Amino acid sequence: MKKIVSILALLVAFAAAVSAQTVYSVSYKSDADVKVYVTNNKSDADLVVYKCSYKSDAQGNKGLWHFVNYKSDAKKKIYFVEYKSDADLVIYFTNYKSDACWRRKEKQHLMY
Repeated sequence: MKKIVSILALLVAFAAAVSAQTVYSVSYKSDADVKVYVTNNKSDADLVVYKCSYKSDAQGNKGLWHFVNYKSDAKKKIYFVEYKSDADLVIYFTNYKSDACWRRKEKQHLMY
């Protein structure tokens, strides 16, 4: 029984790590998984993003992002574009964790 509990605990920890929204900002568009434009208007955003200080807070695909220092630690590599028309995803950064959400769910697949 103890062995089963240990295995389940490891699986839960692995699942949490896999679903974490860890992102790395790349320097070249060609290195990116997703091209992102940051808007100043929440109503223009596909996704409202809250920057988490800790990786453990950035769970699921809900707009809770943790920026990592190494590309190899990231689930997604993003490139910030200058023009909205060049973007795959338009985001708005919020100061409140509770505001993070998808506004256009048809783009959710970009961050899986």
